[in-house]
Amino acid sequence: MTLFEDDVPRGRVPLRSRIPYSAFSLPNNAISQAWGLWLIYFYAPPSDSDDPTRIPELFGLDPRLLLGIVLTTSRVLEAFDDPLIGYWSDRTQSRWGRRIPFIVLGTPLWGVLFALLFLPPAGDGAINLLFVFVVATAFYLLSNLSGAPMEALLPALARRKDDRLSVASWQVVFGVLGAVVGLSVSSLLQGAYGFAVMAISIAVIAVSVRFIALIGCWEYAKRDNKPAKPGLRATLREVLANRQFLYYLPSFVLFQVALHLLTAVLPFYVDTVFLDGAIFGWTAEDDSGVYTFVLTASVILGMLAAIPFFRGLARRRDKASAFRAAMLGAAIYYPALFFAGFVPGIPTTVQAVAFIFLAGLPTAGVYLFPAIITADVVDEDAQRSGSPRAAMFYGTQNALEKFATALAPLIFALVLLAGDSSENPLGIRLIGPVAGVLTLAAFLSFRRYSLEEQGEE
Repeated sequence: MTLFEDDVPRGRVPLRSRIPYSAFSLPNNAISQAWGLWLIYFYAPPSDSDDPTRIPELFGLDPRLLLGIVLTTSRVLEAFDDPLIGYWSDRTQSRWGRRIPFIVLGTPLWGVLFALLFLPPAGDGAINLLFVFVVATAFYLLSNLSGAPMEALLPALARRKDDRLSVASWQVVFGVLGAVVGLSVSSLLQGAYGFAVMAISIAVIAVSVRFIALIGCWEYAKRDNKPAKPGLRATLREVLANRQFLYYLPSFVLFQVALHLLTAVLPFYVDTVFLDGAIFGWTAEDDSGVYTFVLTASVILGMLAAIPFFRGLARRRDKASAFRAAMLGAAIYYPALFFAGFVPGIPTTVQAVAFIFLAGLPTAGVYLFPAIITADVVDEDAQRSGSPRAAMFYGTQNALEKFATALAPLIFALVLLAGDSSENPLGIRLIGPVAGVLTLAAFLSFRRYSLEEQGEE
């Protein structure tokens, strides 16, 4: 049983609402994957790349390390507002419900700020560091302001277990399509038209699809209008005292950090590890955008192939067991990326596609389960407290995720100091093992989670 407004429609959520709501994961993933794939590369490409470095060396520090420090600082500072925005959303009452005003007003600015990141004021100068800090901080704020309320609709929209698993499965499908846009389509656009056109195109797609998703679930969003009761301090204290939530959070954020590292390293693989690869006449050296497209398509196909397995495992056992299986599989496989290109007798291109495809199999778990596991925690909390405060849980989760993933650019830059060129790609190869260690820690932290399945039958 869940605790929401009595006039929210009950029974099975129709497919016409489930699918549009699930499509919300497409714009989120398109933006985040394009950000993770290209932002570091755009400002600080490999040392032997033909692309310009847009961040100067300052105080003897490597440009990529400077960028990592700036992005980390920006994300950490902005993360403090996540619980505040969640609380604000939970307490809001309007004729449009608790969530819709935030989504409608914040989404366009969110898209504009993403595009601006790839339109720096200078070709190469310290001003670009300040520009990245200001725009990235504003982007993070608008991402939370417009995205967290949409995410918090899940417990109210999908009350039944089968609906939640259905929504989660569709979210993976749309999330994978978002990855196609953010990774593969962005690679083609970048290769053909440059970074500015790529960024503007991705922003337009993301904003358009988010509004389509909102229209599709408008009925449920409008009727989710019961404000949470406790004050901010009491609510935050109770959220952070929820044991199951605390058991789950480290696994979620560590898995996310690992995924951020692997996403950022893909174009570096193309420029170094697979430099001599060729596909239908396109070479990694001369056609890096096309080659990156092939690799990103490989990981996406891997995620799609794994959905039926993880969904079946969740139905046979439970979501927590399936999430554990995904993390364990990733922890075992990610370190194998170190050896990509080393296998004798197999063309480099075949190795590239195979290694990256296999990495996509366990990665599907990070898209399929976190949102519905959080929804279970929200339901259990609502039953005990009598107050529906989904956005506060999602906001707190997002804040802690930001604190952790804020370290990803810095970790990435530090690891690449071991070597980021075709002559010495050691740092690039080490990203896989580092991601594996982080995912193993995620798996171990989730072992104490024991919340029974929530939601109506």
